Amino acid sequence: MPIVSVIILTWNGKQFLTDCLDSLAGQTFREFEVILVDNGSIDGSATYVREQFPWVRQVELRENSGFAKGNNLGFAVATGEFIVTLNNDSKVVPEFLAELVKAVQAAPNIGMVAAKMLNFFQIDRIDSVGVMPTTAGIGINVGIGETDNGQYDEPAAVFGPCAGAALYRRSMLEDTGFFDPDFFAYYEDLDLAWRGRLTGWQAVTAPKALVYHVHSATGGRMSPFTVYHVQRNKWYVLLKNWPAAILLRHLLLILSCDAAALFLALLRGQFVPALRARYHVLRDFPVLVRKRHEVANLRQLNDDQIDRLLVKGVSQLKIFMRKMGNGV
Repeated sequence: MPIVSVIILTWNGKQFLTDCLDSLAGQTFREFEVILVDNGSIDGSATYVREQFPWVRQVELRENSGFAKGNNLGFAVATGEFIVTLNNDSKVVPEFLAELVKAVQAAPNIGMVAAKMLNFFQIDRIDSVGVMPTTAGIGINVGIGETDNGQYDEPAAVFGPCAGAALYRRSMLEDTGFFDPDFFAYYEDLDLAWRGRLTGWQAVTAPKALVYHVHSATGGRMSPFTVYHVQRNKWYVLLKNWPAAILLRHLLLILSCDAAALFLALLRGQFVPALRARYHVLRDFPVLVRKRHEVANLRQLNDDQIDRLLVKGVSQLKIFMRKMGNGV
């Protein structure tokens, strides 16, 4: 039985699969399986993988079920003790899996590990070294857009991993569940990280688990799809996971940033998907309340412990402006 199950979701991403799968074939850590979930591709991805990479297990879906549900379907057939999610538009170094496993095995309470994701075309530019929630109500990719000067080269605690290159301990997922399929795409990793952290699991970085990533290759930067899902799912995370006292404490900043995001969408011609996102949050409120109760039953932290997990302070404006450029 493999120790690691690598789940890769693809949707019309045939052009990325050679680099991705070749880099996995060259891993120094060998106790792993690869599960490719084809999300209804029409570009011949499934046939190509069967012919060129017969060692890859495939789950072929008739339609695009989204990132969250697609990974859940891959998880349903995975056998590993550790689950790695990896974007199809990625290329990893030979030590990628070895470094992730080393990090998670450092302590039994580590449930999540964040790889170090670099831009595929500018390899000195950081895409993500994990995700963090902020008091503005938005999630950020740690280090995004920064020049890589070694500032994240030491393993460190982080709120959670970016699901584009993450390791999850199966026993944590048995406590928390995997991705919420209602998210479809975006923020599902922050939502899962919240459930993990509220349950008492920890997350760390594995800086030597390097990934070269083509950013926004599927969803598109600031596309209507991205704007809708990011702005809707941000509220899904808040309403599902934040205790009422923490929400009220930061509500003015949350609403101010949300209003600014809506205004920016108007200026960029994306007002309709942004408005539809908020309408659907209201429509889905009864479901979110039910999920909120489920999350509350997992909770092992008090309000002060939870508030300390949020990124605060003068960095908020910089964080918000950076996120505005990515479709918040």
